Order: sequence, then structure tokens, then C-alpha cells
Amino acid sequence: MFNAGLGPVNLHSSGNSESYQERLSRLEGDKESLILQVSVLTDQVEAQWAKISDLQSSLLGHQHKLNSTEEMLQQELLHRTSLENQKLNLLGEVSYLKLKLADMEGKQGHGAERQHKAEGLLKELRILKDKVEHLEDQKLQYEKKLKATKVKESSDLCGVSTLQYTISAHIPLLTLHSTFLNAVQSNVPFLACNSHPYRLRRTQSGGLQAVDPDVSHFRRGGLRATAGPRLTRTPESYDSTRDMNVPFSQWTKEQVCGWLEDYGLGQYVNLTRQWVENGQTLLSATPQDFEKEMGMKNPLHRKKLQLALKAFTTKVIEKSADLDYIWVTRWLDDIGLPQYKDHFHEARVDGRMIQYITVNDLLTLKVTSQLHHLSIKCAIHVLHANKFNPNCLRRRPGEEKQPSPSEVVQWSNHRVMEWLRAVDLAEYAPNLRGSGVHGGLIILEPRFSAETLALLLNIPPQKTLLRRHLATAFSTLVGHQATQEKREYGNATGHMPLTTTAKVKPKKLGFTQFSHLRKRKPDESADYICPIDSGALTVNGVSRVPSAALRGLGPALDRQAVKQEQVGIKAQTNGPKQ
Repeated sequence: MFNAGLGPVNLHSSGNSESYQERLSRLEGDKESLILQVSVLTDQVEAQWAKISDLQSSLLGHQHKLNSTEEMLQQELLHRTSLENQKLNLLGEVSYLKLKLADMEGKQGHGAERQHKAEGLLKELRILKDKVEHLEDQKLQYEKKLKATKVKESSDLCGVSTLQYTISAHIPLLTLHSTFLNAVQSNVPFLACNSHPYRLRRTQSGGLQAVDPDVSHFRRGGLRATAGPRLTRTPESYDSTRDMNVPFSQWTKEQVCGWLEDYGLGQYVNLTRQWVENGQTLLSATPQDFEKEMGMKNPLHRKKLQLALKAFTTKVIEKSADLDYIWVTRWLDDIGLPQYKDHFHEARVDGRMIQYITVNDLLTLKVTSQLHHLSIKCAIHVLHANKFNPNCLRRRPGEEKQPSPSEVVQWSNHRVMEWLRAVDLAEYAPNLRGSGVHGGLIILEPRFSAETLALLLNIPPQKTLLRRHLATAFSTLVGHQATQEKREYGNATGHMPLTTTAKVKPKKLGFTQFSHLRKRKPDESADYICPIDSGALTVNGVSRVPSAALRGLGPALDRQAVKQEQVGIKAQTNGPKQ
């Protein structure tokens, strides 16, 4: 039994050993497969690591190329900015040269007409010279005959006397001819034949002689009061210092005509010469006389002439009178309004007219935009504060890191565009051309805000981050004081925001105002677009001298004066009635 039972026990143990062997062999096979997979994965990881290292090296190369490209882009932007600055300078120079060319063409037209008259006069004088030479030949022949024959003394004496009479009648013409030739050769203006300074008169004996023997000697730059139309005018022929020493009322006709031509009103010289006797004629004339006698239809030409004559009468020296109409056209470039240069040039608007320009004058010059009216007003404020210094506006960036409002107020339109490029808004800077935006408008006009500037720059409303960046840069530029003033003015009741499309209409008198016209004395200064005297500015009864700083220059002073005037009117209206 025991042996019989032992047999089955051994069979069972051998079956378990076989199952363990199978598992062991299976595990060994799994181990080998895992080792194979690990080796394959190791090879793949090594291959991927090589690719990663290659990608990192290529990434570094691309990063280096990107940095170099950014540097090249910055240099290109700087180069483009310099080219735009050069382009603006060249455009300004071209416009200035065009105006000079127009003036030169006008003077050339007058010079061509006078040259034609001179050529005709020269032909006549050559004919006279030939006649005189012929008479001299006859005289020599008679003298030879007289010496050779010496017969019949009485008849010979009669012939000699006749010849002397003929020669005496033509000698002044020969002298006049030689004088004219000397004048033409030396490019000195001469006089017309019908009114030359060498006046001839016939004597009782039938001969011709000169009134003044010294007049035959021609002097350069001499006074030619009785002269007719001059052929050309040289700088030596007009001495303003000499003329200013003599009262304008005593100026001769030619002095007045020469002054008109130098003053930019040369188109009225011909009619003026027929009407004016001396300077007193213009001083005692009315604007209606200017229009009727001189053909001066342009009201701004009449105003220009009136202001100049008033300066002669009052003898008040104004710095604005030193700025001619050519300077005004360049000033329009500086304040960003070059589109009006032709109208201002045709009207001959100079510095004195800028000082006394009115709203209706600007409307006559086709300036209808309310924003452009404010631009010109603030620009005149700046001129007043700088005593009409022709170089007061700054066109290029300086060395200042953070400019003060007193410096920003003198910025030109080009300088504002440079500031936009400095605050990373270079792509919108060209939109300011022709907008009238300059430093004076930004600082002095309380309604001009960052929103107004964004509209002029054509920044879309959906670009909120860009507009916020502009608002921050604008507040930093104008300073805390001006920012606070603009904010208070914008939050005031009845505030009308400044738009880019608003138009200015001419002032019209109502029916209720006609009854007061006779009682009230007209005040011309009330119509000026910028009624600031060259001296002090009165605010709330206190006299203040205008300066280039924010206070004393801004339109806020005008608003205070207007409010004070309104309070006074209300007090008079609500006062006790008698």
C-alpha cells in the first residue's frame, strides 16, 4: 500500500516541475523579447536625441538670423525716417522756390514791357544820333569852304549863323543820347522820352537850350520825381531809410509807386500813377477810393494798404511788419496748413495782416474749418508771446528728454510728427499733414484732446490698446496742469466737443442789433481772431505779460474774460430800472 501510494505522489511532483519549467522558459522568452525591445527603444531614443540636438542648433541659427533681421529693420526705419524728413524739407524748399518763381515771373513781365519801350526809345535816339552826325559833317564842310574861299563875307556869315542855329537845336539831343547809352550799359533805369529829366525849351531867338545844364550829367540812384514808367528797378534805386526820413505825405508819385511794388502790390502801380499826386493822396483816401481809383477789388489788398498807411501815420513800430508775405507762406507750412498757401499768397498776407486778421478775413481766404481757425488762432498766440520772432517755431527734435509745455507750445507740425514716431506711432504720422496740428494747438486749445488727435490720425475705434497708448503719451506730453484743464473743460455743462468736420460761418447782424449801431462805437479789435496786444494781457483786472509758458498764453484767459463780460452784462440787465 505504501509503495502503491508513493507512486502517485511522485507523479504529482513531476507534473508540477514541468509546469514550472514551462513558466521559466516562457519568462526567459519574455525577458529576451523585453531586452530586444529595450535595445530597439534605446536606438530610437538616441536617434531622436540627435534630431533634437540638430533642431536646437538650427533654432539657434534662426534666432541669430531673426536678431540680425530686427537690427536691419530698425536701421531701415531710421533711414526711412531721415528720408521722410529730407522729403519734407525738400517740399518746403520747392514751395518756397515756386513762390519766388511766381514773383520773378511777374516782375519779368513788367520788365519785358519796359524793355520793349526802351528798345523803341533807343531806336529813336539812334536816328537822332545819325542826324546829329550828319549835321556835324555839314558843319565841317561849311568850315572848310569858309576857310578856303573867304569870299563874300556877308553871305558866308549868314550861312554860318544858319548852321549854328541848326546845330544848337540838336546838340541837347546828342547829349541825351549819350546819357541814355551810358545808362543802358550800366543797367541803370532810365526815363521815358516824353518826360526825361533834361527838359528843353525854345528861347526867344529860336534856339533850344537846357533849363539846368547840370542835369545832363546822369547820376546813379538820383531822384527822378518827374519820371515816367521806369524800365527796371534795382535795389540801389530804392532807399527805404532815406524815404522814412521824409514824411509819407511828402513822398513823390514815383516814390509811392516804388513803395507799392516793393510792398507786393505792384499790379496797381499803373492806375496809381494816373491818380496819385503824392503820399498825401493815399493818406486821405478811403477804401472806396482804393477800389475806384486803383482798381483794388480784393478786400484783403485794401486792408493791407490801410494797415501800412496807418503805421505811417501813427509811427508805431511793430515787429510783425518785418515779416513779409513770403514768410507767411512758410509759416503755414510750419503750422500744418499748406493747402491755404496759394490763397494767402494771392492776398499778399504778411505779418502785420496776421496780427490783425479777422474771422471774416479767414473765410475770404477759404479757411472754413473750425479746427483750422483754432489752429491759426493758437499759432498767432505763440507769435505774440515770442514778439513775432520769425524763428520761434521748432522744426526738429532737440536734446531734451522730456520737453516742458513751454517748449511743446513752440513745436511745428513737423516736430509733432517726429514726436509720434518717437512714441511708436510712425505709421500714423503722415496723416497729420494738412491737419493744422502744432504744439500751440495741442497745449493752448482746451478742447483739443487725445480723442481729437486719434480722429485726425485715423486710428480705428476698435484699436483700444493703441488709443490708450496714445492717450498716455498725450498726457505725458502736455503735462498735468493742461491735462487737468482739458478734463475739467470737457466735463463742464454745455461742453461742445471739438470735431474735425465743423465749419465756421460768417457773422451776421440781427434786426435787434441795428438799433444799437449808432449808439455803440465800433471796436475793430473785437473781430480779430486773436485779439492780443503786443504788450500786456488783462485777466480779471490784472495785467499780465504773455509768455511762452502755458499760463498767459492759453485761450482759458479768453474764456475768463468772456465770463467776466457776461457777468457784467447780466448785472447791468438785472439791475434796478429807472
